[in-house]
Formats: sequence, structure tokens, C-alpha cells
Amino acid sequence: MKDHEIMSTKTKPLIITAIVVVAIVAFIVWQNKKDNNTSASVRDNKPVVIAYQTGVDPSKVAQANGEYEKHSQRTIQWKKFDAGSDVVNALASGDVVLGNIGSSPLAAAASRDLPIEVFLITSKLGGSEALVVSNKSGIKSPQDLIGKTIAVPFVSTTHYSLLSALKHWNIPEDKVKIINLRPPEISAAWERGDIDAAYVWEPALSKAKASGTVLTDSKQVGEWGAPTYDLWVVRKDFAEKNPDFLKAFVKTTLEQLEKYNQDPAAYVKDADNVQKIAQLTGSYPKDIPLLLSGNIYLDHAQQKQTLDGEFAQNIFDTAKFLKGQGKVDQLKADYKGNVNSSFLQP
Repeated sequence: MKDHEIMSTKTKPLIITAIVVVAIVAFIVWQNKKDNNTSASVRDNKPVVIAYQTGVDPSKVAQANGEYEKHSQRTIQWKKFDAGSDVVNALASGDVVLGNIGSSPLAAAASRDLPIEVFLITSKLGGSEALVVSNKSGIKSPQDLIGKTIAVPFVSTTHYSLLSALKHWNIPEDKVKIINLRPPEISAAWERGDIDAAYVWEPALSKAKASGTVLTDSKQVGEWGAPTYDLWVVRKDFAEKNPDFLKAFVKTTLEQLEKYNQDPAAYVKDADNVQKIAQLTGSYPKDIPLLLSGNIYLDHAQQKQTLDGEFAQNIFDTAKFLKGQGKVDQLKADYKGNVNSSFLQP
């Protein structure tokens, strides 16, 4: 009995110590889990800052309807930009994490090793970007461009298309005066009569067409061997941490593109669709149907095939052309590291 009492006396402190240790460990585990959940909650509540431009495409309807926020369950702050070069600068600084740019700005940015990747193709560009000549300029044919002033946002898809068109027409670049203006500046210069032509997109395109004539557009230039694309790109650090958001973003976009592709006529007959696109892009509602029809919107299978197929080569070809024109300083061996199709759901 005495031995039992001695053993009990010695054992009790050990048991109490063990209980205390277990309690402390449990508390630490619970606290870490709570902190992790809090961090995740804070991260999820932090707005995703996205740069968009004023190109005309069906996904603008999803943007206007708040579908990206609804499907991703995230708050989104949309920032409008006038040119792809401005979007690239915002991506580089971290001011935005997703951006809508063209294939030419992507090629230039990727050549500078900016850590971004394309994950979605909004459209293969066509009539939504065009070279318009002023009715006052006297330009009737491509050769009439010689000696004239042409405005274009530098290192944009329209810049690439303009240089490609001049090459196709055998017009040396130094035989025309090409000036760097953003779309709003192009509209102002056009109104003043300071420029003879402009290769641009909406809403400046419609304003120029009101007193000008289309000499060529990106659909035709693409057929000459220089296709251009409207894209969504993402910072790689954001992509690694937010795959579910990007999957939801892709799904939302493709659903809207598919609605248009299934019945374009019915889509543009819906005045609500037209009005929402016009409001976000600044285009005239009457021009929306024609502008939408000028581009090609790739479905899921086509997206996958293009991104996994020739797209990295397309970026390389674009960068090589820009380097030849003195618009980029260096080329990478390949651009596969700037293409990511993993967010396309099967």
C-alpha cells in the first residue's frame, strides 16, 4: 500500500505535465490553423486588380454583368488603359496582376523577361483594328501613303500590323512619317487634321471611320502572314498562388464567347449586349455588330490547340520582326515559358 501511494505521488505530476504539454501543442496547432485561415481570408478579400482595354469582344458583357466576380467569389478592381504598353508597365510594377494586351506588346514584354504569361486568347484580331486614311488626305492606294503622317500606338498590335502592311506593299518605313500616339490622342489629332492616317482600335477607330476610309485591317494583314491576337496575361507569381481564380476567369470568358459563336445574329440583336459593350469600350452601338463579326473567337479546343501549338512560335516571330524594326533589343531562344494553358478546364 505504501509503495502504491509512493508511485501515485510520483506519477501524478507526470500526468499533469503531459496534459499541460498536450494542451499547449493543441493550442499552438489551433492558433496556426486560425492564422492560416485568417491569412487566406484576407488574401481572398483583397481585390484582384485587372487591367482592361477598349477592344470590342463578347467578354465585355460578362465584365459589365459582374460575372467574373460572381464565378470566382473574389472582389475585382477593373482599371481601364488606353494602350498595351501602359498595361505592360502596370504589370511590371505590380499595380495590376492580370492584363488585357495584344500579341505585339506581349512579345516585347516577354523579350525583356517580364515574368508574365498568356493564359487565354480573347480573339484573333480582324476588322476591329484597321488602318484608316482621312478623306482629306488624298490617299487612294497604299503608294499614296508615301510622305504622309500615320499615327499608331508604338509596340501595339496595330503598330506591328502597320509595319507588316508597309512591308507587304514594299513601302520603306522611312518613306512615311510614323508618330507614336495613344488612341485618345489619335482622335484629337484626327479632329485637328494633324495626321493623314491612323492604325487603331475602338473607340478611336469608329471616330476616324466617320470621316475616313479603311485602307486595310488586321484580318487582311493576318492573311498576308502577320496575324495578331488579343490576349489575357497574368503575373507568374499571382498565377502560382491563385489557380482557381484563373480557372474561373477562363471559364467565364469562354462561356460568353461561346454564346456569341452559337448565334452571332441573335447575340447582337439583344440590345442589352450591344449597350454594355458600347459603354465599356466607348464605341458607337451601331458599330458593335460589325466590329464583333470582324474577329475570330476561339472555343476551348481551339484555345488549347493554339496555346499548346504554334503560339510560342508566333510570339517569337513577332519579337523577331520587332527586333528587325528596332523596337526590341533582344530575342529569347523560345517563348514557351510565357505560355500557360493549364487554366483551361477539360
